[in-house]
Amino acid sequence: RRRRMHRAAVSLARHSLVAVSSARNTMAMARAPIAPLAAKKSVAVSSATTSPLQFGAAMRAPGAPRAAPGTQRRAFAHRSAILARASPATTETPAETAAPKTERRKRVLSGVQPTGSIHLGNYFGAIKNWVGMQEDFDAFYCVVDLHAITPGNHDPKALKLSTRSSAAIYLAAGLDPEKSNVFVQSHVKAHSELCWLLNCATPIGWLEKMIQFKEKARKAGEDVSVGLLDYPVLMAADILLYNADVVPVGEDQRQHLELTRDIAGRVNNLYGGNKWKKMGEKGTKAPSGRFRGGEILRVPDAYIPEAGARVMSLTDGTAKMSKSNPAEGSRINVLDTPDEIAKKIKRCKTDTFEGLEFDNPDRPESTNLLTMYQLCTGMSREETLAACGAMRWGEFKPALTEAVIDHLAPIQSRYFEIMDEPGYLDGVLARGADAANEVAEKTVADVRDAMGFLERA
Repeated sequence: RRRRMHRAAVSLARHSLVAVSSARNTMAMARAPIAPLAAKKSVAVSSATTSPLQFGAAMRAPGAPRAAPGTQRRAFAHRSAILARASPATTETPAETAAPKTERRKRVLSGVQPTGSIHLGNYFGAIKNWVGMQEDFDAFYCVVDLHAITPGNHDPKALKLSTRSSAAIYLAAGLDPEKSNVFVQSHVKAHSELCWLLNCATPIGWLEKMIQFKEKARKAGEDVSVGLLDYPVLMAADILLYNADVVPVGEDQRQHLELTRDIAGRVNNLYGGNKWKKMGEKGTKAPSGRFRGGEILRVPDAYIPEAGARVMSLTDGTAKMSKSNPAEGSRINVLDTPDEIAKKIKRCKTDTFEGLEFDNPDRPESTNLLTMYQLCTGMSREETLAACGAMRWGEFKPALTEAVIDHLAPIQSRYFEIMDEPGYLDGVLARGADAANEVAEKTVADVRDAMGFLERA
């Protein structure tokens, strides 16, 4: 009897222990963290503990037989234990492929007056350099017809003809309408508007110090026009309208570019920064779409090419080749005929020294004519001296004539093709003006905004 009672007590104790152990296991599984299912979000879990196949196994495929309740519970408990031991889950959202930011290309702006004919000084000092720059810059090149009337005595018919001719020479020289915006200055109204706004921020003393104004005013006397005094401000407006980073200028124009930089700095100081920020509600943007504050106008840098920055007169090696010189023989025009080129070079000023050389201050004509030969042939200085240094003027002048004629021949041929093609030139200028207006209007709108003008409807 005692033995039966002892066996019963032992059996009861064993069953009690099993029940307690089972309860503990159930509570542990209930408390175990369960990672989010892959079907909800993309989940990264250590590959050593689980895999996509194990997640897929937890989901019953459509039409598959339902597992027995006990089997489901065991599978659930097994899966829970695995997930509880796994590394902490990290929820990741699929990385969106961000479009690479297109870096803003530096912008260049330049132009030539359509007064008279474009000559070798304009071509080598400006236009030929533009052709190379259009590959690397966001390029804006204009025919600056507003500057052509500054003396106050221009010929209206001649202005109209020379404006079209100048634009055609731009294209014939190699400017590509697909790479450069070629337009006429007066076709963009913002040039005149910004000029007036800048006038009101520019001290007159700055303009009276300009060397070219002093020289021309001395010659004109009381008949000097206000336009001659003010045209450097218009030049500043031309440059600043397009947020130009660099401006190709001749050495004689460097003072004008410095004035442009001074004017931009003055406008930025008077109306930019926090003053501009306070012109609108917090978080609102300027008319151009950018946030107010900082510089209103970009301050540009000068670009002066090493060779050809100043091609000098044929009659005076110390004076630059100029349209305003009354002596036609002082310059070679891009559209001169071969006979005209030969005649001008034959009569050009030389000296009495033997041989030819660069950079001798006593021989400015030698430097000028050798530079012209170098530019027309594409040779280096060393190659030019090797080919021509030992020549006398009688030998060199025919060689220079041939080099100039050969260089200009394809440009002249393309020029006449452009002028003979109906509608082509006007179409290029219209597209260029559209592109220029889009940029210029944003700039002048920001200046108006910073200066306190109401935004236009």
